Amino acid sequence: MNVQLEARKPGHTAPTPGPSPQGGGGREVEARDNRVVPVRRAHGFSLARFVAVLAKEFIQMRRDRITFGMMIGLPLIQLFLFGFAINADPHHLPTLVEMGDNGPLTRAVIAGMQQSDYFDFKGQVAGIGPGEEALRRGSANFVVVIPQNFERDVVRGQHPEILIAADASDPSAVGGASAALAGIVSHAVGQVLTGPLTASQGGAPPFSISVHREYNPEGKTSTNIVPGLLAIILSMTMVMITAVAIVKESERGTMEMLIATPVRPFEVMLGKILPYVLVGYVQTLVFLLASKLVFNVPFAGSWWAFFLGFNLFIIVNLALGFLVSTVARNQMQAMQLSFFMILPSILLSGFMFPFAGMPGWAQVLGQIVPATHFLRITRAVMLKGGAVPDVAAEAGALALILVVISVIAMLRYRQTLD
Repeated sequence: MNVQLEARKPGHTAPTPGPSPQGGGGREVEARDNRVVPVRRAHGFSLARFVAVLAKEFIQMRRDRITFGMMIGLPLIQLFLFGFAINADPHHLPTLVEMGDNGPLTRAVIAGMQQSDYFDFKGQVAGIGPGEEALRRGSANFVVVIPQNFERDVVRGQHPEILIAADASDPSAVGGASAALAGIVSHAVGQVLTGPLTASQGGAPPFSISVHREYNPEGKTSTNIVPGLLAIILSMTMVMITAVAIVKESERGTMEMLIATPVRPFEVMLGKILPYVLVGYVQTLVFLLASKLVFNVPFAGSWWAFFLGFNLFIIVNLALGFLVSTVARNQMQAMQLSFFMILPSILLSGFMFPFAGMPGWAQVLGQIVPATHFLRITRAVMLKGGAVPDVAAEAGALALILVVISVIAMLRYRQTLD
C-alpha cells in the first residue's frame, strides 16, 4: 500500500502508520525537508534532562519575585514576631492610684507594686470618676484605691481593703498581674511591719485585696475575642476581595478599556471599592447578630461611635486591597500579598496577644496597622460603653492611615497605567 506523506515544517513530528499503541508497534517520525526521520525515545532516567527541567524551574521562580519573596520573607517575619514581639505575660502596665492614705505603709505598698515590673504608675487620681474614665479610654489598665486611714486600720487589726479596678476587656493582659498582686503587696507590707508591729501580721494578711474586673467581670474569653474578631474578618475579606477582583479585570483585559476612557485614578479607585462597602455592611450585621444571640456579647456604647469607626475601617481595607492590586500581576499573587497584609493584623493588633506586652518597636509597628485602632474602637464601644469622644483618637488614626494608603495607591495606579 502506498502511503502519501504531507510535507511538514522542519522539526514537526507525526506518528507513522503502524499497529495500534496497544500492540507496541507505534513510533513517531520527524519531517525534515520533506524527509521522514524516525525519532527515538530515550528510556530510563537522564541526569541531563533532569538538570534542564530543574534549571528551568529555578529561572521561573526567579522571575516570580513576589512569590519568591513570600516564601523567604513570611517565615522570617513569623520567626521574629513570635520570637521578639509576642509576650503573653505583659509587664509595665499603666496604673493610676487614688491615695486615701499617705503613710509609710501605703508608700511601701506602691513601691512594692512598682518594683515588680507588672505595674507602671502614671500618676494619682482624686475620686473614682477620673479612674473609671481612664479605664474606659484605655489610658490605664489598673486603678489602685488605697482607703482612708489604711495604715491606722492595719495597726489596729481592722483588716482594711485595697481596691484594684482592672480593665478586664482583655483578660490575658491583666491576668498575670492580678494573680501576682497579693504576693507582691504582702511581701512589701511585711518589710514595713517590724518591731512592735510584727504581731499585727499574725497568720493572716493584715488587709485584703479586692480586684474588680471591669467590663468583663466573669473573665470570659469570648467577650474579649468576639469584638476583636470583627476586625480580623473584615481585614481578611475586604483586602483580598478587592485585590483579586481588580487583578482579575487586568487578566481579562477589561482594565485596558478603563485606561482608554478619561476616568481619573481617584475615580477608578472610588468606583472599584465602594460596591464592596455593602459586602462589609452585610458581614458586620451578621457578625453583630451572632455575637449577641450566640455568645451574649453586650453592646453597651454608642451606635454612632461604632458606625464612624466601622466605615473608616472598611474603606481603609478596601483602599489597601486596591494598593495590593497595583503590585500583584495575577490573582495568585494578589491572594499571597493579601495574606501577607493580614498577618500583622492578627499578631500586632492586640487581638491574639496583649498589645501592652509587646516591646516598643513592635508597638510602633502595631500603631500603623488599621486593625489595631478598630479593635480598640469595638472593645471601647461594645464592652465599655464608649461614645464618639472616647473613640475620636482611634478614628483620627484610621483617617490618617486612609489618606496615606489612598495617595500611595493612586500613585501606584498611575505608574501602572504608564
